Amino acid sequence: MVYRALGEFLILVGSLFLFLAGIGLLRMPDVYNRMQTGTKATTLGALSLIMGVGIYHPQWFFKTAIISLFILLTNPVSSHALARASHNKGIPLAEGSVLDRYAEDKERGLKEEENDS
Repeated sequence: MVYRALGEFLILVGSLFLFLAGIGLLRMPDVYNRMQTGTKATTLGALSLIMGVGIYHPQWFFKTAIISLFILLTNPVSSHALARASHNKGIPLAEGSVLDRYAEDKERGLKEEENDS
């Protein structure tokens, strides 16, 4: 009985986070903010939802734990790769963006390479 209630709660929380991630994707001004919203909120939402299903149906728990581990490992890596490719392609930041740490690091690396040669 407690497991079912916990499973239902996690499914509800996961659904809420996935819904908020969808709204965030529509509201964010540029690809980088959308990527952050999509990655963080959907990872938490998917993990909560999938683990809720695993707790609600104990016979599926091992499978849902493997799926959750896969999501936990691949979502941040894929988000990082997409953000880096977008930046290297020259997709601009939103107008209100204040910092671009990746560009600063690239400039610093180029200066260090010039000093080394």
